[in-house]
Amino acid sequence: MCRMGDVLAGNHAVWEFDADSDSVLIRFARGMRTPRLWNALGERRIPLEALSGVSVGAAAAGVGRRETVVLRATPRPGADPLMEAAAGQLKESCDPYRLVLPADRAEQAAAFAGALRDRLGPDGADAPAERFLVAAPQPPLQLKAYDARVGFDGTAVTFHWSRTGASSAKWRAGDQRFALAALSGVEWVSPERPGGGHLRLLPRDGAATPQAPDHDLAAAVFGVGYGAVHESLPFAAAVLAALRERAPVGAVPRARISGERLQHLSELHSTGLLTDAEYETLRARFTAGA
Repeated sequence: MCRMGDVLAGNHAVWEFDADSDSVLIRFARGMRTPRLWNALGERRIPLEALSGVSVGAAAAGVGRRETVVLRATPRPGADPLMEAAAGQLKESCDPYRLVLPADRAEQAAAFAGALRDRLGPDGADAPAERFLVAAPQPPLQLKAYDARVGFDGTAVTFHWSRTGASSAKWRAGDQRFALAALSGVEWVSPERPGGGHLRLLPRDGAATPQAPDHDLAAAVFGVGYGAVHESLPFAAAVLAALRERAPVGAVPRARISGERLQHLSELHSTGLLTDAEYETLRARFTAGA
């Protein structure tokens, strides 16, 4: 039987119950085979109130691979700024709520999951969290994108344009600084998206449809080797968390979901980065918030 304080070690991560804080401490191993995002995160403390469920299942079969089982926790909507910023774009292998274990530890994993479910209670907290419950990376933070160096000091986001990467429009306009008070949100599009991604700041004044990222003075463009997931997603999560702390959830206007964002979801689905179920769920969510 699994008890609070027990430890479950899997591939590249260790999960541990913490009875004192009623949470799960996830420590990510450092190494070349560990997903780079996990290396960057180091460890994360997940309060049980931030979870809506937990499950154990068989991993997808692979040629030449040993049999494994997967322990997966499901965060509540709105509980984790990292997952909110990712908006379903993370590859399964990078999911920080997923632990892969050898098949001979299936019984141990099931006991661990059962203990978690007992602590979550029968209601399973599916309702969106009213505030972020999982800590985001703390500023100051720096991010190297293709066309800029982006900084966040906790009060403002700055863009210092690259002479070689920035468009002429950005270079002529000069470096930019955006105070948190002027922002309503952050749009993160994964650098692993075909054609690259971007980080875009969303204005509080609800301005018109934004320009293309390479011409938008509130956006930084990602490219091969610039703005990798392990750098850019924690950055986006930190800004999002800081914005949420400034105002209650209801006071922060939802970003209008443009046709470009829905097209992006379609591209992720067509390339296999989103399952059919994930695509339909995210499409419905974004359409409802438009």
